[in-house]
Amino acid sequence: MAGLAPPAWRNTRNLAHRRRSNNEAGPDHRQEKALNIVFLTGAGISSESGLGTFRDEGGLWSQYDLEDVATFEGFSCNPGLVHEFYNLRRANCRNAQPNAAHFALAELEARHDGQLLIVTQNVDDLHQRAGSKNVLQMHGELDKARCINCSSTWPAPDVMTSQGRCPKCWSRGCRPDVVWFGEQVRFLSEIEKEIRRADLFAMIGTSAQVSPASEFMQLARDHGADTVEMNLEPSAVAQTASEVILGPATEVVPEWVSRLL
Repeated sequence: MAGLAPPAWRNTRNLAHRRRSNNEAGPDHRQEKALNIVFLTGAGISSESGLGTFRDEGGLWSQYDLEDVATFEGFSCNPGLVHEFYNLRRANCRNAQPNAAHFALAELEARHDGQLLIVTQNVDDLHQRAGSKNVLQMHGELDKARCINCSSTWPAPDVMTSQGRCPKCWSRGCRPDVVWFGEQVRFLSEIEKEIRRADLFAMIGTSAQVSPASEFMQLARDHGADTVEMNLEPSAVAQTASEVILGPATEVVPEWVSRLL
């Protein structure tokens, strides 16, 4: 990271600041409403709605081996176990509600004069239920099923089984419409195109440890965008952000959005 200016830091828990300049308020975009804005959101924005991550101790993910439930090989060996796991996740998601961070981004989209895109690593639909319209789910959608033979997709029932049939080709072999380890993420070329066009790139609730998401912040910075990170802890790419705001998403995201509005 040699040659990069250190990011501006804010911690909502103790209001301690370490700025890269004398501007204690941090970047202010309130007068720049025609900005193209791209968000990258991760599990941290949905965890406060009760949706756990595979890093949570004692959570749903910790009860299963990732190789068994999050790879195509695992699905091929034991589709019943995979469906059991995703049926539990789907029920958890459908019982969850969008939180203040989701609603803040939806409000910003509704009131923003420029273009705004949410790229999410999450497979839940909380952004959409909060009112966001322009959302790309790079890891797929938990609420959809997909045929492994013809690739058709359809709304997933509450309970999927290995005996389920595709409504289009009627073959067995339906799977959750999510991206497993070893598979290509969705919409990558479109995402990278929009990041290159962005004036402001904001990353919320993700550790940014896995490619390609780990490269998005640097891509935005290389193409001249202002960059902001909002996380509980600094991510693996925090040093490439113009500003890092630490705290729960339900607190820091609405506050940050209010600065733009």
